[in-house]
Amino acid sequence: MAWPTREEAWALLTEYTTSPSLRGHALAVEAAMRAYARRFGGDEEQWGVVGLIHDFEYERYPDLGPDGHPFKGAEILREKGWPEELIRGVLAHAPDLTGETASNAMEKAIYAVDELTGLITAVALVRPSKSLLDVKVSSVTKKWKDRAFAAGVKREDITAGAESLGVPLPEHIGIVLAAMQEIAADLGLVGELA
Repeated sequence: MAWPTREEAWALLTEYTTSPSLRGHALAVEAAMRAYARRFGGDEEQWGVVGLIHDFEYERYPDLGPDGHPFKGAEILREKGWPEELIRGVLAHAPDLTGETASNAMEKAIYAVDELTGLITAVALVRPSKSLLDVKVSSVTKKWKDRAFAAGVKREDITAGAESLGVPLPEHIGIVLAAMQEIAADLGLVGELA
């Protein structure tokens, strides 16, 4: 099968995911993946699709491991005949579970951006404006140091991902933040700027 279109990926995501926050996460990762595709000369549509669907089955199969996420997602994608390169990209976002090591820039990017989008969203939500548009890299790095803040975010994954891409951490945060700010309205994070 040819690489699925964004419309096909969105249909799959919305078939399996009803949670607005999980859909928002998918959109944030898609935006970050598109930004990194531009940076590394990758196919923006393909990288975006990987970002959009990386957690598509998580709501139905939240157990982590062989019978759950992300293996169930890979199984469903294979049944649909989606390309193995795309499936490897999806599996690459969770190497601690899958044992898959990133072998190309797309796989490194999905690993690098996945957790970071969650941290950036959390930073936006604690601001008085509830807006991504007034978040700065310094806002994120300040909250980064507070391990109690967004404690579930695997900061070591973000650091390792940025290193694997050869991008300094502040620059990595800036790339992902800018990508998310471009779609703040889609993420419901325009907030109430003064």
